[in-house]
Amino acid sequence: MNAQEIRKKYLEFYQARGHATVQRAPLILTGDPTTLFTGSGMQPMIPFLLGEAHPKGVRIADSQTCLRAQDIDDIGDNRHTTFFEMLGNWSLGDYFKKEQIPWMFEFLTEVVGLDPAKLYVTCYIGDQRFGIPKDQEAAELWAELFAAKGLSHGTADIGSEADGYARGMREGERIFYYDGSKNWWSRNGAPETTPIGDPCGPDSEMFYDFGTPHDPKFGEHCHPNCDCGRFMEIGNNVFMAYKKVADGVFEPLEKPNIDHGSGLERIAAAANNNPDVFKVSLLWPIIEKLQNLSGKKYEDHTEAMRVIADHLRAATFMAVDGCVPSNKEQGYVMRRLLRRAIRFANELGIKEEFFEEVVPVIADLYVNDFPEVLEARDKIIITLMKEEKAFMRTLAKGTRHLLGFIGDGLTGEEIFTMHDTYGFPYELSVEVAKRHNIQIASDWKDEFDRLMAEQRKRSQTAAKGVFKGGLEGQTMAHKRLHTANHLMYAALRQVLGNHVMQRGSNITSERLRFDFNNDAKVTREQLDEVENLVNGWIEADLPVSYKEYPTEEAFKMGAVGAFGDRYGDTVKVYQMGEGDIRASFEICGGPHVDHTGQLAQDDDGKPNGKKFKILKEGSSSAGVRRVKAVLQ
Repeated sequence: MNAQEIRKKYLEFYQARGHATVQRAPLILTGDPTTLFTGSGMQPMIPFLLGEAHPKGVRIADSQTCLRAQDIDDIGDNRHTTFFEMLGNWSLGDYFKKEQIPWMFEFLTEVVGLDPAKLYVTCYIGDQRFGIPKDQEAAELWAELFAAKGLSHGTADIGSEADGYARGMREGERIFYYDGSKNWWSRNGAPETTPIGDPCGPDSEMFYDFGTPHDPKFGEHCHPNCDCGRFMEIGNNVFMAYKKVADGVFEPLEKPNIDHGSGLERIAAAANNNPDVFKVSLLWPIIEKLQNLSGKKYEDHTEAMRVIADHLRAATFMAVDGCVPSNKEQGYVMRRLLRRAIRFANELGIKEEFFEEVVPVIADLYVNDFPEVLEARDKIIITLMKEEKAFMRTLAKGTRHLLGFIGDGLTGEEIFTMHDTYGFPYELSVEVAKRHNIQIASDWKDEFDRLMAEQRKRSQTAAKGVFKGGLEGQTMAHKRLHTANHLMYAALRQVLGNHVMQRGSNITSERLRFDFNNDAKVTREQLDEVENLVNGWIEADLPVSYKEYPTEEAFKMGAVGAFGDRYGDTVKVYQMGEGDIRASFEICGGPHVDHTGQLAQDDDGKPNGKKFKILKEGSSSAGVRRVKAVLQ
């Protein structure tokens, strides 16, 4: 069964079980400034998992296109891609484990036809600190299904990934318990870092065993979460069963949710019994075209062909969803993808413009299932070809620049500059240098790797989250209201409780709008108390400052953050006040005023007598309140 058939069968499978099928969300979500791209099937569903009613009911299924740009430079192995499809089904307070687990087992083994003997699963080991039990219910459901197939179904308590490498697997074991670092879902990872007020719960992942020999460089022993390539995660069932109500305190949800996601390309690879996802039907035709254009074989130029196929497929869908190459945010990522594809094409000896040949192959793989691809087909080709032509000129310019080092030699920093500014891979710079007898510093690779590591860290942070606080502009008026938003958020948590977490915001030059979770209507008396706190902090003229912290450290220090695992490795934390008077300590990207007194000043710094005022409070969705406020 090819990937297209698997997608179709999956949606039909869940339609037959009462699910409404919804269209994919675009790769760039409108109104969501917190992330560059849709990175998971769950992401567009967050409002409904948090309590908002879905217009199509309580059973939903889809195939969501996703893009993760954190590791662009690492693409080239047999199972990772920047662009992929996530098959998803959700129960919004309807069915739970006893339905979901048998359904997924049935789909994988009976519909797709995977050998059940090659399936292994993981479950949550529990955490006594928080009164969260071991997920024996999920394990027992899996055990019954394996037993019915005449298969072993032994369980093993693993714990962490490191524990897995130390212990390994034993004969007869098929169900493995891991800790919160592997088998717990929240918007910010493990139970201890789950935001207060958020739904969360254990998950159960499904792995396919390709039977490849274990590579000990990853760890002494193999286990399902090993990175050696023997096991490939093909899906994850998230059981949202709890709500965190305070530090260390979790309560059962009245109506638990199911959030399931399976990688389409990975299931197709399992159906092929081949761990190379580039040999599935959504990628292999691209590889075949590259072989024809280059006259070279995939087996001899595997990395180059994988990079080109992945990057052009991602760029094609970015173009479908309205993205164009640029030097900012999503456009910058798109430009990086296209230029890396061109550089690797040069490695294959494809010198002439080739997007016109390859992009139609990609588009034709999706026109029958995603009509928007057919509609945008011609526009896609024009957009990508324009960038290709521009970069070919850049390559020529970069080559001329490199030749200027004849007689002076090249350092690692200069080779990095060629990579970063001119798009030259270091291999190309070295090749040109050797061809023209340009001396290269003996330590150039160490220096180059150091600079690349620094760039990758910056790229990962940017790719995981760009936080603008819902701003529609960058004027001083926007900064005042954005700062007021921070103060109001802090005041709401002080008046109503620390369960209050941001659910959205929109800030214009005239007003702010803020959504937050709270089960009850906020009384006028409570709103007055919030206003008094905010205006008191404005009158105190508190200093506003920021500092960057590792994300985990920031949360441990008490920083408030609404977007969980969509933050990067480091975050910027804004502090308003200091010492005993610290009104706000919140993760944000800015911009803000320099001191809170500026909220009651004109642009020239003169007092204007304005006060913070909440104009309106009402319901936004189930369990979510909305306030509108001004400075007047």
